[in-house]
Amino acid sequence: MKDQPMRAEKIVRSEDPPNLEMPFSTLDGFITPTESFYVRTHFPVPNIDRSKWRLRLEGEVENAFEITYEELIALESRTIPVTLECAGNNRIFLEPKVKGVQWELGAVGNAEWTGVPLSLLLERAGVKANALEVILEGADAGPLAESKGPQGDVRFARSIPLSKACSDVLLVHRMNGEELHPEHGFPLRAIVPGWYAMASVKWLQRIVVTDTPYNGYYQTLDYAYWAETDGLAKLTSLSSMQVKAEIAYPPTGAVLKTATRIRIFGAAWGADVAKVEVNVDGAEWKLARLIDEAKPNAWRRWELDWTTPAQPGRHVLTARATDKDGRGQPTEHDPNRGTYMISRILPIEVEVA
Repeated sequence: MKDQPMRAEKIVRSEDPPNLEMPFSTLDGFITPTESFYVRTHFPVPNIDRSKWRLRLEGEVENAFEITYEELIALESRTIPVTLECAGNNRIFLEPKVKGVQWELGAVGNAEWTGVPLSLLLERAGVKANALEVILEGADAGPLAESKGPQGDVRFARSIPLSKACSDVLLVHRMNGEELHPEHGFPLRAIVPGWYAMASVKWLQRIVVTDTPYNGYYQTLDYAYWAETDGLAKLTSLSSMQVKAEIAYPPTGAVLKTATRIRIFGAAWGADVAKVEVNVDGAEWKLARLIDEAKPNAWRRWELDWTTPAQPGRHVLTARATDKDGRGQPTEHDPNRGTYMISRILPIEVEVA
């Protein structure tokens, strides 16, 4: 079956709907293989017939239209590497325990995405001067467990500002050089570079240009946080990923030999990563070497050699990233972020024996 490789060597966080995590310790290359890339779904994966599928663009435009799959993939496409991270990645580390998929480190991946710039379709439609946002609607739908949400089946939909939609958003039909897998959004998904992955709507079927802010369920009651300005808290939709670094090796619980040189290794992403530092047992932060060339909206792998102590014992490793504007990672999670945007420095405990 075509969907079996999507579960290969991944951690099953839920079966129905499928939520699958890449063991972060398997991080290797710059590009995450498709079969290793994490899977996030809210509802059952839609079964879509490409011959019947249509993408409709409507709303505050001069010329609403529909386009078929074959017409879409015939348009000029581009390929870029983009890192996607679930907004709830690292949720398992929150205390006290919270609801939601209990992601550890691996609800993140970096792939090469091939698709048509959204700006091309918006130009074809002729966006009106009063346009403000672009709503992306998927074909996935189902009832909500949340009592405060709308009743009946709800489709997953998110909006992005028109300026973002016209800059770098892609409507992708290929992932790592191959046709999208159903669990990754076949036949079409959005890729919104630099934003948490909830914005990169899968199974895309409708685009609506609107002249008012969209306040749908997944824009307000979910995938939102409290931002304070002048002492006033305002519910704010999630958008840009926060800068962070994660350690892939050694993993938590690893047993290492004494007086042995090892390679501490991981990846960092969010904004433009300028440096990564590593700390052992609260001592001096040491600068890690960045492996990958800097590319917009793609992670950078990093490494640092460490010689384990000559005496047995337990040790705590941490890593932190800093972006080009000097923004780094907090030591504690901001409670106003709820169960999302978890970018705090995470400890990795190992044993030297």
